[in-house]
Amino acid sequence: MTLTGKVALVTGAGSGIGRAAALRLARDGATVVPLGHSQDSADEAAAEIRAAGGTALPLAADVADATAVRAAVDRVESELGRLDVVVANAGVNGVWAPLEELEPEEWESTIATNLTGTFLTVRLALPLLLRQGGAVVVVSSINGTRTFSNSGASAYATSKAGQLAFARMIAVELAPRGVRVNVVCPGAIDTEIGDNTEARNTERLGVRTEYPDGQIPLTGSEPGTADQVADVIAFLVSDAASHVTGTEVFVDGGQSLVV
Repeated sequence: MTLTGKVALVTGAGSGIGRAAALRLARDGATVVPLGHSQDSADEAAAEIRAAGGTALPLAADVADATAVRAAVDRVESELGRLDVVVANAGVNGVWAPLEELEPEEWESTIATNLTGTFLTVRLALPLLLRQGGAVVVVSSINGTRTFSNSGASAYATSKAGQLAFARMIAVELAPRGVRVNVVCPGAIDTEIGDNTEARNTERLGVRTEYPDGQIPLTGSEPGTADQVADVIAFLVSDAASHVTGTEVFVDGGQSLVV
């Protein structure tokens, strides 16, 4: 699954799935553009890539800011001259709260990063992708696509469902022009995203169900790893998946089938 000679943009590359994907694509031969919310986080990802023998161009941008994303893509064009792979991974859990307590600005913030950020990343990178064809992977979630058990996560789940619909729509539109678009839907993954979740008064929401054998059929209570998600992303952007587009892959150990 070599990516030698190709350039890959990975958003949210400062940590978690984004960091793992950036490292994996670099290991497969791509020149990687780790895009972080801060320059420091992007630089840290780039340093790790370079330490492993890879090549990186670290950039920073808020993916919800069209001007910032456009500037990042312009840097890719001016310094690297091409773009073959886009991994739209940047996202937040945001605020999880009862609907009557969820403030409009909290809803807007989650949608802006997760859904509008995905649109802006793909839309503004598209002119470069169309030059030689390429592959896009959107990092969604089992929440909002196959499970709806995290009561209070209405903004998050809606943004993730929107990502899947967006990817399917553009997969059909872009296929005749040589761009493939797929989605990964992780379940419980051991990353830092939960540290940035604000949960308010969600304890009594929803319907309580107990699974004595654990929530994840493959591993019980053990979450998956960012590297396992990165492996799937690497497959989807490679020539090994050359006839795969408009599909989603659930990387959850079967969790979404039982929860």
